[in-house]
Amino acid sequence: MLALVGLMAPAFAAADAEFQKTEQAWRDGRVKRLSSPNGWLTLVGLHWLQPGENVFGSDPECAVPLPAGKAPKRAGVLVLDAGSVRIKPEPSAGLTIDGRPVTEHVLGDDTAEKTDVVSIGTVSFFVVKRGDRIGVRVKDSASPVRTGFKGLDYFPADPKWRVTGSFVPYDAPKPVAIPTVLGTTETMQAVVEDPKEPMLWFIFKDATSAKETYGGGRFLYAEMPKDGKVVVDFNQAYNPPCAFTPYATCPLPPRQNWLPIRVEAGEKAFAGGHHEP
Repeated sequence: MLALVGLMAPAFAAADAEFQKTEQAWRDGRVKRLSSPNGWLTLVGLHWLQPGENVFGSDPECAVPLPAGKAPKRAGVLVLDAGSVRIKPEPSAGLTIDGRPVTEHVLGDDTAEKTDVVSIGTVSFFVVKRGDRIGVRVKDSASPVRTGFKGLDYFPADPKWRVTGSFVPYDAPKPVAIPTVLGTTETMQAVVEDPKEPMLWFIFKDATSAKETYGGGRFLYAEMPKDGKVVVDFNQAYNPPCAFTPYATCPLPPRQNWLPIRVEAGEKAFAGGHHEP
């Protein structure tokens, strides 16, 4: 028996080393995406538009205020009419879209085939639609949250949290009511976001939520089922955008996704985050 254990030990060690390498690579990629010049750490504002004209600029009295000192006090007007937003820039504001000067036109929002991102220096903004509300999301690649980012905290990666389960699909698509941090409820159903890289997406809470981990739950992706089985790696559970900024519009886990156990795997609460829902 001792000889058998001795022979098996190198194989176990190699498997564990490969597992740790895989998990570290995932974490490195997660930090790279999060801290990129367009990542969630750059979000500095979310402003809901009113019908008619909404002035935007660095004047804090603007309907859509931009970071102080990074844009003219009045950079232009966003006109909300019949569900669309037309931008009317001040000629001298220096606004661009894809490197070209902005002219008066209807902006493509985040549900359109192409989202128009308006830029000025390190600041950018674009139109978002959430239910019957239309707003403007503002980002700054020089945001203090991004420039002061010191990394993420994790539970130790552990193979026991990489579990295989059975996948039982519904006979027909089943809409699910999903609450959001905005206090609204959205009806969602399973869809393939990217046909080129189809993935399963989970939103869950567990007994560590609002303690070691973010109170609004965590997100998790898994590869599509194979032969009726799906591998769920809780070591790759991560914080939603609303853990880093109050300007995100995250979905929250439905009741059926509240796990009664402690999932001591994946990302812990973000030290630089805001209050939890």
